[in-house]
Formats: sequence, structure tokens, C-alpha cells
Amino acid sequence: MANRADNSMRCSNSKKPNDGMMLVISIFAGIVIGFLLGISFPTLSLTKIWVPSNPRGAEMLPPSFVAAESDFYLRRLWGLPKDDLPVVKPKYLVAFTVSYEQRKNIDACVKKFSDNFTIVLFHYDGKTSEYDEFEWSKRAIHVSVPKQTKWWYAKRFLHPDIIAPYEYIFIWDEDLGVENFDAEEYIKIVNKHGLEISQPAVESRKSITWKITKRIPGIEVHKFIEIMAPVFSREAWRCVWHMIQNDLVHGWGLDFALRKCVEPAHEKIGVVDSQWIIHQKIPSLGSQGTAQEGKTAFQGVRERCKREWTMFQKRMTRSEQKYLKEIASASSNSTRT
Repeated sequence: MANRADNSMRCSNSKKPNDGMMLVISIFAGIVIGFLLGISFPTLSLTKIWVPSNPRGAEMLPPSFVAAESDFYLRRLWGLPKDDLPVVKPKYLVAFTVSYEQRKNIDACVKKFSDNFTIVLFHYDGKTSEYDEFEWSKRAIHVSVPKQTKWWYAKRFLHPDIIAPYEYIFIWDEDLGVENFDAEEYIKIVNKHGLEISQPAVESRKSITWKITKRIPGIEVHKFIEIMAPVFSREAWRCVWHMIQNDLVHGWGLDFALRKCVEPAHEKIGVVDSQWIIHQKIPSLGSQGTAQEGKTAFQGVRERCKREWTMFQKRMTRSEQKYLKEIASASSNSTRT
């Protein structure tokens, strides 16, 4: 019994130094780990960040970290991000709303735009992979939602903060002949005349809807624009995007309101006569409607277009009247006080 007690005491005494050593090691390890975490996250702070001037929803982020704008530049899945893009990035963007039926015409159009342009195709017939037959399709941005118009797409996918890097934005139809059009030369003329909203002059083998957009031979530019093939500066597009109504998808009436987005409008809105396009008038989008109540699909679409025009005009008029009334009321109240 004495031997057992003696052995037990020896074991107990031998554990105490080991326990002490383990405690020292644990404390040291904790200090080292804390130090490493500290140098790994030098910006970690208990101070709450709140920056009211940040974009809405990003007030709790440090301003220099906020990425408020984006782009359509394609990036790789490997390597370093800084090596993803070419030295000279595209400066302009052109968006076409397309069907597969018009692929040959779109191919001809795209080839008129250099690598200075990001190409965006909005597919309203759902056929996207079919465009793989064209080499340039690999570098294009494809968005597909069936039976939608270019203004529906523009409102949802061309937000000014998404396309902020691009100096000019072309939003074009699919039925345009471009044999007499040079995109780079067009940009030079637009810059020369200080046009914020513009379009190439129009020729057509059929009648032209807006005669004022018809090409005038022998001159470089005349003033006015419709919405068939508009080109917007980055600054003008920011205003126009906010003008587009979510539910008025055809954009009828929009061209008559564009003057509200630039000043002076008569100097900054124009038609470039020396670079012109051919309007082929192929009503392919009209066939995307639904025949009902004794009306063909095309008739239904056209009726909606006209109705939207009236709705757009009424909304604009009422909104302006409401604003002017509020301003007058505020001015009257301030005068009384």
C-alpha cells in the first residue's frame, strides 16, 4: 500500500511541470496567432463606417472600396485580373436588338464597327448560339429574352452605371443598311459638331416616316433625330435612361422629348448627313405579337405603339405641370415667411 501511495504522489508531482509548460505554450501560441491576424487585416477596426455620400446601400463601406460602376468587358477565369483586358479598351458600345432571320444584315453591321466598340446583341427571338457561325460573336455580349423591344432591353441592361466607361452608346435596329456608313468617321463628325444625341441620316427605297431625318446630300450635319438609330453621349444617355418608362416598351414619343436632356438642344441634337444608313423597313418585331380580337399580330403591336405614344405625352405633361405647381407653391410659401 505504501508503495502504491508513493507512486501515486510521484505521478501527481510529475504532471504539474508539464501542465505549466502547456499553459505557457498556449499563451505564446495565442499571442502569435493574434499578431498574425493583426497584420493580415490591418484595416480591421471597431469604428463604425457610415458615408452618406456613398451610393445608396453602400454607406457602410469605405469610399475607396466602393465599385459604383461596371462595364461589359469580358474577363478570363484564370491569371491576374490586371492582365485580362487589352491595353486599349473599347471606348464605345453598340447594341442591336436582333432576330436570327436578320443575321446576315447584323453581320454586315457589326463589321462596320472596329475593336473600339463593345458589341451587344439583344435577342428577341431566343436564338443566341446560332450566331456562333460568326467569328465576332465570341467577343459579343448576348442577352436573350423573347418578344421584347430594344427600349425594354435598354432600360434593364444599359443602366448608365453599367456602361459608364463608354463615351458613346449606339442603340440600333436590326434592319439598317450600312454600306455608306463608317463608325469611326461618324464619331469624329459627332465630336467635331459637339452632338450629344445624334443619328446617321436615313435613305430608304420606301417612304421615310420622319422626313427631317432624310439625308441631305452635300452637307455634313443637320439638326433633329428619331429613335431608329440613335447615338448618345455618355452624359446624355444618363438623362435619357431615366426618361424611359418601364412599361412603355416601344419608345414612341421618346424622340420628341430627347431635347429635354441636352442644352441647347438645337445645337447638340443632330443628323449626320455625310454618314448615312438605309432603312430597309423589315417589320420583324411586329410579328412577335399575338393575333387576337380579329387583329393580326402586327396590327396589335402597332396599336400598342400608338397608345404608348399618347400615354408618354400625357405623363410628361402632367409631371411637368406637377413640378411647376410645386415650385410655385414653395416660392409662395417662402415669400410669406
